[in-house]
Amino acid sequence: MVEIDLSLCARVLDLAVTIQQIPAPPFGEEQRAEFLRQRFIVEGLEDVSMDALGNVFARLPGRGASKPLVVSAHLDTVFPFETDLQVRREPDRIFGPGIGDNSLGLAGLFGLLWALREAHGDEPGLPGDLWLVANVGEEGLGDLRGIRAVVDRFGGDALAYLVLEGMALGQIYHRALGVQRYRITARTGGGHSWVDYGRPSAIHELAELVTRITAISVPAKPRSTLNVGVISGGTSVNTIAPEAHLELDLRSEGAGALANLVEQVEQVVASASKPGVQIALEIIGHRPAGKLAATHPLVRAAKRALQRQGIQPNLTIGSTDANMPLSRGFPAITVGLSTGFGAHTVNEYIHTLPLTQGLGQLVDVVQGAFLEMGN
Repeated sequence: MVEIDLSLCARVLDLAVTIQQIPAPPFGEEQRAEFLRQRFIVEGLEDVSMDALGNVFARLPGRGASKPLVVSAHLDTVFPFETDLQVRREPDRIFGPGIGDNSLGLAGLFGLLWALREAHGDEPGLPGDLWLVANVGEEGLGDLRGIRAVVDRFGGDALAYLVLEGMALGQIYHRALGVQRYRITARTGGGHSWVDYGRPSAIHELAELVTRITAISVPAKPRSTLNVGVISGGTSVNTIAPEAHLELDLRSEGAGALANLVEQVEQVVASASKPGVQIALEIIGHRPAGKLAATHPLVRAAKRALQRQGIQPNLTIGSTDANMPLSRGFPAITVGLSTGFGAHTVNEYIHTLPLTQGLGQLVDVVQGAFLEMGN
């Protein structure tokens, strides 16, 4: 079992707080990315670079006998720039928006590096190169654009892809949940609520459309969901709305079930336009499904790593950066570094004590992946 020194955990937690203090909403990760780039340089890593999207790369050289292992964590958070990022520390918890999702995941890249150096010196001696990647675009409408570019870069030349999240310790995401997202917009001529009463309203039309969409039968197996998460529009209380839009999220554990939901939604939308009413549909997100067999060596290594830390592993499905490599048939999993609560809320917090187990698991998974999969 890999044991992690408490002082190393304290360094990781301090770095996580420093990262958390740098705002990084989707499409606004530049400052945080530059901070990570500079820290990689300070650590003496090789081939430190930033691509056109803002993904940050750094390489820890190995012996070259194996393909490289890519370990990544996403830079972005759900919180806009104006969010109060104040942190509160308690003996066993740290509170702060984005502290677990995903500041701790980013700090874990350095925790992995420090733990390897602590155990093996400046030459960790892994069979292959270890690429540490901080990528953009995991949250919201980022649409996995960052990890998509990472997978485009390494493709099948990577041994595997290991994705880090600050929370969810004990979970092994080896199946990728398929997601399709739409923005649906209704447009009309509008008018005055009294003088022009009877003209179509974009809001009324959109409300009717929501009723029709939510009437679609959603299968329980494979588990699937349908959610209208945003609805907006109109000008004033006494104006017939000339425009309104909604944002729709469709998910399913089965690619066929998701495709069926997509087809039904698109049919409903296609039939909604009429004289004086235009309904437009735009895809704003697509997270492809995929899976890695529970018997795959990478999954086995992750299970063993958790068990050695006294944690019962839970093989599960989720929508993470691992969707992209899994959808292309490349070995990938997502693992967590600690536990916490309130992700995507301003009351988010992480537990500090489980981080020793989380980092120990991480080092063990990396070493196990090279041992079981290296060529």
